[in-house]
Amino acid sequence: MDTGALIAFFEDLHRHPELAFEEVRTTAKVRRALTDAGIELLDTGLPTGLIAVIRGSRPGRVIGLRCDLDALPIQEETALPYASEEPGKMHACGHDFHTACMLGAALLLKERQKDLAGTVKIVFQPAEEAGTGGSRSVVATGLLNDVEEFYAIHSYPYFNVGTLGIKEGAVMAAPDRFSVTLYGKGAHAAQPHDAIDPVPALAALIEGFQTAVSRNADPFDPAVVTIAKVQAGTAWNVIPETAALEGTVRTLDNGVRAMIRRRLEALAASIAAAYGCTADFRYAEGPDPVINDASLCAVCRDLALRSGFQVDRQEDTMGGEDFSEYLKICPGVFVRVGTGGHIASHHPAFTVDSAALPAAAEYFAALARERAEYIKGE
Repeated sequence: MDTGALIAFFEDLHRHPELAFEEVRTTAKVRRALTDAGIELLDTGLPTGLIAVIRGSRPGRVIGLRCDLDALPIQEETALPYASEEPGKMHACGHDFHTACMLGAALLLKERQKDLAGTVKIVFQPAEEAGTGGSRSVVATGLLNDVEEFYAIHSYPYFNVGTLGIKEGAVMAAPDRFSVTLYGKGAHAAQPHDAIDPVPALAALIEGFQTAVSRNADPFDPAVVTIAKVQAGTAWNVIPETAALEGTVRTLDNGVRAMIRRRLEALAASIAAAYGCTADFRYAEGPDPVINDASLCAVCRDLALRSGFQVDRQEDTMGGEDFSEYLKICPGVFVRVGTGGHIASHHPAFTVDSAALPAAAEYFAALARERAEYIKGE
């Protein structure tokens, strides 16, 4: 693996970000790098994204590695020499780093193919930022049904280069989305008695929704309800016909998730009725929570320490990730790689330190190699 070429590959991806399901150039660039190295590609039938496979010279197990390709609709504000050249688009979540890392792992595994047992499948997934659409389209191909363990990478700006975040149990939340439109009756602002005003109903709804967590969820079960968008009216002297809000629910347990959904729907109907309005409540489930396998976390930590990394259990987060779709096939671990920067993902000034690339690629290649050769019971 040529470290300089790998970093140049990462910088090129960063310059040319592509949004979910639009990763045509990115897919072509990854495909070219893999085929130039003689790495086999599986026919997914998908317009973007790839699955590479490296087959060992000896029998063994099937291990999956996964990265993601897409960027975000954010205007970059980093002043990097390789900053995005695409207006309004940016790799603000490190997917360019993830892709380069797994390409590096694929190249390393190919170089050592004669010493490899089993098979490693590497998923370059489209559209992680689009909820479950990207992961589900890849899983639906059936090409991963034989994978026995899955490992994913994610950059983590709050760890310095040389640290990995590995934690058993729930590490990412289910990111669901909801919206409510309240329907009333418009009128002149000077004549509220002639209206059915949806604005005070909306205000009551915003406050009421918080009780789904504070009064209905067990305090020991993490849950978040956030109202992120509110819309009502078009003029200062007109009571509007409608008022609307949108937000997100984040949970780590599917039972809590279902309860909050039911509670929000009931609150929307009852509060709207109390103000004389009607409510259109809509709820879209995102991916399930990401649950790391405890025994495989121990394996990952052991290899990390042997490889010279520091290991941190990391802080809890209620962010979402569609890696959970792969964990419906088999157990696995979502590994965070320290990339410095200390600016949150999805921020215009988010950066990763490319110095983390070579060691991270070596780590995932070694992890796949060891787990493919592992025989249960030994």
